[in-house]
Amino acid sequence: MPRMPKRVKFRKEFRRTRDRKATKGNFVAYGEFGLQALEGCWLTARQIEAGRIACQHYLKRQGKIFIRVFPDKPVSKKPLEQRMGKGKAEVEYWAARVKPGTMLYELAGVPEDTAKRALVRVAMKMPVRTRFVGRRLAV
Repeated sequence: MPRMPKRVKFRKEFRRTRDRKATKGNFVAYGEFGLQALEGCWLTARQIEAGRIACQHYLKRQGKIFIRVFPDKPVSKKPLEQRMGKGKAEVEYWAARVKPGTMLYELAGVPEDTAKRALVRVAMKMPVRTRFVGRRLAV
């Protein structure tokens, strides 16, 4: 089932711009390998779920998947051939705001070649260019 917030303070939001690089959530924090977005976008809850299913299906119960983005932005859309006016439309879907550099998924407990193949399958489901990254060890 696609993810969405349990409750929100306001039902509808403005469409904001996303022109800066990510300063938070831009490194591998939980797993050993990750999938990093190289472009900005709104990632829908369905796309996030499709990536999760593709990864789990390939891994077959081994390792752990961490999803680092959450769809908390309501996106509304008017029906086709609707006249202007009559207020803002109802919420069509929920999306996660993704800035360039944001970590989308992380994997732990699997070898590097398996993680790479699993995250390539996830990358096919994403609407943006991504790259495979490993954990950086601090000295």
